[in-house]
Amino acid sequence: MDKIKLGIIGMGNMGEGHWKNMRDGHTPKVELTAVCDVSEARRTWCKENLPETVKIFDNATDMMKSGLIDSVLVAVPHYDHPKLVMEAFENGLNVYNEKPAGVYTKQVIEMNEAAEKSNKVFAIGFQQRTRTYFEKLREIINSGQLGHIKKFVWIVTDWYRPQGYHDSSNWRSTWKDEGGGVIINQNPHNLDIIQWLFGMPSSLLSMCDFGKYYDIEVDDDVSIFFKYDNGTVGIYTTSTGEAPGTNRLEISCDMGKIVCENEQITFWRNVESEREFNKNFKGVFGKPEGWKCEIPVPPMPAPQHARLLNNFADAILNGAKLVAPGPEGINEMIISNAIYYSAWQGSKWIDLKNFDHEGFYKALCEKIANSTVVKNVDRKVGNTEGTY
Repeated sequence: MDKIKLGIIGMGNMGEGHWKNMRDGHTPKVELTAVCDVSEARRTWCKENLPETVKIFDNATDMMKSGLIDSVLVAVPHYDHPKLVMEAFENGLNVYNEKPAGVYTKQVIEMNEAAEKSNKVFAIGFQQRTRTYFEKLREIINSGQLGHIKKFVWIVTDWYRPQGYHDSSNWRSTWKDEGGGVIINQNPHNLDIIQWLFGMPSSLLSMCDFGKYYDIEVDDDVSIFFKYDNGTVGIYTTSTGEAPGTNRLEISCDMGKIVCENEQITFWRNVESEREFNKNFKGVFGKPEGWKCEIPVPPMPAPQHARLLNNFADAILNGAKLVAPGPEGINEMIISNAIYYSAWQGSKWIDLKNFDHEGFYKALCEKIANSTVVKNVDRKVGNTEGTY
């Protein structure tokens, strides 16, 4: 077998995007053989735009049992991710799950347990890990040449969305159907990259504004403080209400600092470790000699989503190591849940090593029960749109 036979659940923004990568030849190891969508409008689009060889279903179960596919890509609203992933495992299918893993850790833990029992390939759509920009940064960090990382500060406020975005679907920007706002929707990639680069924090404290810039009940402006057992401190701030916004990551370390912005990595490198300089320098004022080093970033060989989907196919066909293993989605989910849990408790420090999964779930259920949001979007896309 030189190709996997893939079925896509949910032909909204993300499902369509994956198909376009296949259509444009970016995923040579993937053959799209089936799709399904609960929306009649999206099924009509599929009929008009996909090859006649692609079978179109109106429900996931029939597609999973059709025998037409050996793998499935889940691209539906967040709450439905775990149950569809588990159903796919029950039907003996490999699974590529779009981010986030789910909405709350309890359901993701259950999903991961099912994945382990299935012995199937399980990937999650953290395609930012395939950006050569982040690959190079991780290589630098893992090499040890930075010494101890003292602090990182990441400003990610280039997620601007107008009110019309929030109004575009019945499921968007609600506790009941999306599970949150800027943290659960736009930021899973960034939160995943944080733990991918620096490891899991031991605790965090967050400050969240809900409906600060928009007529929504969920978060649109968030700042977080992270603590690590080794003394590293992290600061992260994000918003959908700032334009033009900023995306800048600065890492302070013994050997200087790294600045990542506009797809460029600059290493302000100390000739001598700051800790060694401090120990040996006898003057009143002074600092280590430093060099400005521009780190070359290789060009992207293919679109991010395509690279990750190819890796998924290669893992199935040839046993390749996954870039984004599905079970690792729990790490981002713990961080995400803890951000909300901290804010709901008046910006309290949350222990991530002993996270209160049940307590968070109960708090989320209270938010859903007390919601007064009523939406009536004319075009029925709520069950099929992607997660962006």
